[in-house]
Amino acid sequence: MHALDVLGDPVRRRILELLADGERPAGAVTETVRTEFGISQPAVSQHLRVLRETGFATVRPEGARRLYAVAPERFREVDAWLEHFGRFWEQRLDALGTELARGKREARRKTEDDRPH
Repeated sequence: MHALDVLGDPVRRRILELLADGERPAGAVTETVRTEFGISQPAVSQHLRVLRETGFATVRPEGARRLYAVAPERFREVDAWLEHFGRFWEQRLDALGTELARGKREARRKTEDDRPH
C-alpha cells in the first residue's frame, strides 16, 4: 500500500498524531478515536493493524497491554517523495521569510521612532 493511501484516511492520520506525542496503549488510542470519530473498537483496531502492517506504527506488548508508537522510517519515505514537489512551495516559503523579516524590521524601526528622544 502506498504511503499516501495510508495517510489519506483521517482516522489513521489522527492515530498517528496521537502517537507522535509518544508511545500509547491501544486502549487509550481506541478511546480517543472512538470519541472523536464515533467508530467501533474493531474499526479502530483495523486502522491500527493497517498502520502496523504498512510500517507507520510499531507495537510492543507490555503485560496485557499493547503499546503503539510511530515508526519514523516510513515518514522518511514520504518526505523523500514530497521532496520531488518542493520546488512548488520553496519559492513561496522563501518569499514568506523575506516578508516576515521585512515586517520585523519595520516594527523595530517604528518602535525606535516612537521612543521619546
